[in-house]
Amino acid sequence: MKHQQKEAIHQLREGGQSYASIADLLGISVNTVKSYCRRNKLGGIALSTTEPMNETFCRQCGASLKQIPGKKQKQYCSDRCRMAWWNAHPEAVDHKSLREYTCQTCGRVFEVYGKRERKFCSRVCYGKSKAGQV
Repeated sequence: MKHQQKEAIHQLREGGQSYASIADLLGISVNTVKSYCRRNKLGGIALSTTEPMNETFCRQCGASLKQIPGKKQKQYCSDRCRMAWWNAHPEAVDHKSLREYTCQTCGRVFEVYGKRERKFCSRVCYGKSKAGQV
């Protein structure tokens, strides 16, 4: 590939052209354009300099997040931050299927989220019922 073709590929990719259109304009193979772009980090999709970059930040720690176009947008930088945020903001959880049950061991009424039926309010009560301490 000639130096002029390489410069043209750079300019056309920055202008938002696809691999196929660049290959047609320069009269070279689409695969040649793709491999050159991959080796020179010119992006897997047509680049657009006119599109504004929306920088997003982690809801918990405020770290900058790298978003991938076409995929679900990240809200947290890690699982640790995600769990910390949800533990700090229990009021934000919208549980639609809360159910009330009565513990078979201690008789306490407790609420559970989910579809499974529960017999005990805690693992301690479950252990007591298994040990026959009721």
